[in-house]
Amino acid sequence: MCDDYAGYKALFADGVTEVGCMAHARRKFHDLWANHKSELAGEALKLYGELYDVERDLQGVDADGRHRIRQMRSRPIADVLHQWLILHRQKVPDGSATAKAIDYSLNRWLALVRYLDDGTLPIDNNWVENRIRPVALGRSNWLFAGSLRAGQRAAAVMSLIQSAKLNDHDPYRYLKDVLARLPTQPNSRIEELLPHRWAPAVAAS
Repeated sequence: MCDDYAGYKALFADGVTEVGCMAHARRKFHDLWANHKSELAGEALKLYGELYDVERDLQGVDADGRHRIRQMRSRPIADVLHQWLILHRQKVPDGSATAKAIDYSLNRWLALVRYLDDGTLPIDNNWVENRIRPVALGRSNWLFAGSLRAGQRAAAVMSLIQSAKLNDHDPYRYLKDVLARLPTQPNSRIEELLPHRWAPAVAAS
């Protein structure tokens, strides 16, 4: 699941399945509404909002249930939204902000609605983006790591810390234990220290 970053295109050409992030498509219209009070953007936001209304009702529902309810409730909304996008694209000039917002959704429509046919897929990538936001916000502070190697090491440490959090470990406890064990850990068993496999050798003091 991703946005329209060109760097992903080679993966899709190699057979990776693209899933579009509905939040990115919706955001194009939100920006139009926030900056220009566009009535068209307001109409689009209502339709995107209806898709999200369904998702809010699906909290705690298993994958099979999500798939069934999405087909029953979300699919008709998505069809209306698609027709709305096609209709209004014919009415706005090429190159305008509105045309760009509509084109973003139309050009990626199959990827955007792929979640409707798979109950294991989310409607957007917000869960991941919220977790990498601290890294994105801190980029300007990390421009001066000292060297390329230092930057790579900082990235590795930050990845370990975030992975520890995702695996419900206290990062301080995790790093303290790993650094204590690392000098005597055999290379053949180094993967045991990765966050998703780690178990503390001793109780944390």
